[in-house]
Amino acid sequence: MPVPTDPVGGALWPAEKNDFQEFINQSTGQKLPLYGYDLFRRPPSTFAPLANIPVTSDYLVGPGDELLISAWGQIDMNYHATVDRNGAINIPRVGTVQVAGLRYQDLSAAVKQAVSKNFRNFELIVTLGQLRSIQIFVVGRALRPGAYTVSSLSTLVNAVFAAGGPSVTGSMRAIQLKRGTQVVTEFDLYDLLLRGDKSKDAALLPGDIIYFPPAGPLAAVSGNVKNPAIYELKGPASLVTLLDYAGGLTTTAQVKNVTIERIENRDTRVVDKFTLDAGAMARTVKDGDLVSVYPISPKFENAVTLRGNVALALRHPYKEGMRIRDLIPDKEALITRDYYLHKNSAVRTDSVRDAGADRDGRATRDDYPRKNNAADLVRDAGADRDGRVTRDDTPRKTVAAGELAASVRRLFDEINWDYAVIERQNEQDLSSILIPFNLGKVVLEGDPAHNLPLKPGDIVTVFSKSDINAPAGRRPVVVSLEGEFNNSGVYQALQGETLRQLILRVGGVTPQAYVFGAEFMRESTKKQQEERLRQALLQFEQDLQRASAYRARNVTSGEDAASLRAEAEAQQSVLARLKRLQPTGRIVLELNQDATLANIPDLPLEDGDRLLIPYRPGMVSVFGTVYQESAFIHKPDKTVSDYIAQAGGVRKEADQRSMYVLRADGSVISNQGRFFFSSLHGARLMPGDAIVVPDDLTRTTWMKDLKDFTQVLYQLGMGVAAIKVLRN
Repeated sequence: MPVPTDPVGGALWPAEKNDFQEFINQSTGQKLPLYGYDLFRRPPSTFAPLANIPVTSDYLVGPGDELLISAWGQIDMNYHATVDRNGAINIPRVGTVQVAGLRYQDLSAAVKQAVSKNFRNFELIVTLGQLRSIQIFVVGRALRPGAYTVSSLSTLVNAVFAAGGPSVTGSMRAIQLKRGTQVVTEFDLYDLLLRGDKSKDAALLPGDIIYFPPAGPLAAVSGNVKNPAIYELKGPASLVTLLDYAGGLTTTAQVKNVTIERIENRDTRVVDKFTLDAGAMARTVKDGDLVSVYPISPKFENAVTLRGNVALALRHPYKEGMRIRDLIPDKEALITRDYYLHKNSAVRTDSVRDAGADRDGRATRDDYPRKNNAADLVRDAGADRDGRVTRDDTPRKTVAAGELAASVRRLFDEINWDYAVIERQNEQDLSSILIPFNLGKVVLEGDPAHNLPLKPGDIVTVFSKSDINAPAGRRPVVVSLEGEFNNSGVYQALQGETLRQLILRVGGVTPQAYVFGAEFMRESTKKQQEERLRQALLQFEQDLQRASAYRARNVTSGEDAASLRAEAEAQQSVLARLKRLQPTGRIVLELNQDATLANIPDLPLEDGDRLLIPYRPGMVSVFGTVYQESAFIHKPDKTVSDYIAQAGGVRKEADQRSMYVLRADGSVISNQGRFFFSSLHGARLMPGDAIVVPDDLTRTTWMKDLKDFTQVLYQLGMGVAAIKVLRN
């Protein structure tokens, strides 16, 4: 079986089972580790560690060690000698020198004394080269018992790591180093792990035995301690000792409810709960105990929470007799941080680039041509008595058309003064109670009847008008008037004000205004159109898939298969282009061809409405399947046929029966419902109208389906856009 590896690629020793671990897991569902055993999960890279570190002064020289002898003066020597099995070295012209058993700090003096018998006036130094290896034995409950060849510099701790430490049934606290019949030292790994104490470590000699006895009593600590684990006890242990092993309590640990689960007489299990005071700390911990420390309750005993559309959502300390007005002392406490951040960003040169989106995060459009300084109308946040944004001539960087207007339209949510609520827990049955109140009467009017008393734990929520839809007459309505108005700009409508009333209030339209061609866009209508388009595209896609599957069953040749693949690719290409269409939310105002301001309907306004009245154009456009798409000068006596003739006539691929006219007011006239398709040819047009001659979409079955689908696009006011998509 392959050795398992850890996430960083190192091999791991095979894991054994520990009965107490399994017992804790089955009892509580917690998988607690044996403390310290993860230190040995990665095996050492070699079983001969410490081969290249400085030799300590008390190192004992023995057979197999290499000595490097350097001398100068009367004698010049650089000699390498290896200690033989008798513990001696043989130096030329000097003889045999006994060195085994000498400490490294005494080695140079001993060799110099031997050389001085034959030579005078010299200096000599002896260092160690390649050190000998020694064999030791690891026995008992070690993870990998056996014989090991290690460096003569190795100590007990080195050998413990080389052997992988104790097994899960072996002790970490009474590891013995035996030499002959004597125990040289007994090492407690907890001293090393908990306190970094290695004072009882000892150097190894050949033939030493390292013995791992069985593990002693085990006790577990779980919950809110810094190192939850299973710990081995050594002798009588108190609860304070066990918690010290676990690193102490965490910051969120509570001391009122600590439990000990204990095995009594190896027969029954009992549990005891107590407060962790000085007396409890002295309690004796026994083999098999599980100590559980629990977190403190998240409950605040003396807090009242204010949240929602407020300056700072915060817990406030409760005071006896506290009421709503104490929590919300004035209306400034309800101005959100976002409001001030929005005001502060007005002076940033890049602020309007981030503001060019409506409240739903969609990019706003501004397709109407205007002069370079038209955006100056909305550069200043100040307003005159009519609510118009006044002009600011301060020089600043040029921004894209419409971005500043979009920023002004994007008002921050206003407070819902009619409704706020207190959330409270019923002390009898712990159910939740909602207590509504009128925020405006409390904060703005100071009405004591609505200044309700509060209790600890209450949550007071303040809503905006967008959180809970307020009545239409109380919601802020911001409308854009663009184009041929005497005072184009962004306006906040008065309560109950209609479209015509707003236009009259702000100064009316210019003499060049082409009221018949007015474009009125509404956000709610745009959302409806987007949903209808999504559903229509989904249905169209399903129809194409069914038709394709049906035709695939009738394929009998490679030529048919290739044709089917090409048709499928064409279908997916057209479908992808159709999915890029975006409804405008335009509402046809159904104005007369000679409409004036008086003919604009008294339409109730909604927030985000946009009215664009262009100047009176002098052109009629013709595009589609004609020989020359172009715009032609409008003349009252010219008909559809006249304009098509000016465009060179229709091409043979054209579908004249599906030809239609997109009027300047957004409506569409076509041959649908007419007795003769030629009747459309005789229709007279208005300035700004467009004649659309579509392709013949009846050449294949799926193109016929596409022709039917385009009728849906026309109904969404997207006829011209759809034709452009289909032709590209």
